[in-house]
Amino acid sequence: MTRVVIQAGGKGTRLYPYTAVLPKPLMPIGDLPVLEILIRQLVHHGFRDITITVGHLGHLIVAVIGNGERLGARVNYLWEDEPRGTIGALSKLEWEETTGPLLVMNGDLLTDFDYREFLDHHEESGAALSVGVYYKPVPITLGVLDVDRDNRVTGFREKPVLSFPCSMGIYVLEPEILPLIPAEGMFGFDQLMATCLEKHIPVRAHPFNGLWLDIGRVEDYQHASRLFEENRERLFPTTTRPNDVRHRNGQKSRRVIGA
Repeated sequence: MTRVVIQAGGKGTRLYPYTAVLPKPLMPIGDLPVLEILIRQLVHHGFRDITITVGHLGHLIVAVIGNGERLGARVNYLWEDEPRGTIGALSKLEWEETTGPLLVMNGDLLTDFDYREFLDHHEESGAALSVGVYYKPVPITLGVLDVDRDNRVTGFREKPVLSFPCSMGIYVLEPEILPLIPAEGMFGFDQLMATCLEKHIPVRAHPFNGLWLDIGRVEDYQHASRLFEENRERLFPTTTRPNDVRHRNGQKSRRVIGA
């Protein structure tokens, strides 16, 4: 059974002053906390067993989400005694008892990402780590020259829009990744990537071209509220998928769907 970990322990300093009174994952998008939208999406895709890492104002997250029963999920919590970065809290998981891949994500995402498809493609790839990737357009407000090694101009583009494959804050990790995470101190996704590349651990990118936004900054949060209202049916599942039977590693398993 795939275990889901939602990381919700950060202080959300870029979203201050909102986050002085609310943890970022409880920021309302429309009429719902963004964390509740995320959990309902996961349940819709068949993921019920969810661990939430909490720290800053974590008691409020526990009060709102509880054991997850009203959302169709089974939720437990990992407490961060001190900030651990974007990956560090995973060191608290009992990796010796983790037999399958972990689906890990940030708790401040608004997206119509298909988590089930992501997991399926990861398992087919044989990678130890898969990363959800969004091609972020970045407009350049100047004229850009194309120059060869002899400094001769070979082309010119007026205010081009470049595109970069950016991490969405959604990952699948195989259990062998967990021992790479130190038990104490800050440890971010950038450090995990550096470690994987240094050790030649296979990492796979999973391109995504749907709706995606994190609410890390005030302008992003304002945009997210508009995005949700304009795309509510895509972002907030109100129907359930039919159950289906999957064969993984020669074993039959039933996907549980509910909302």
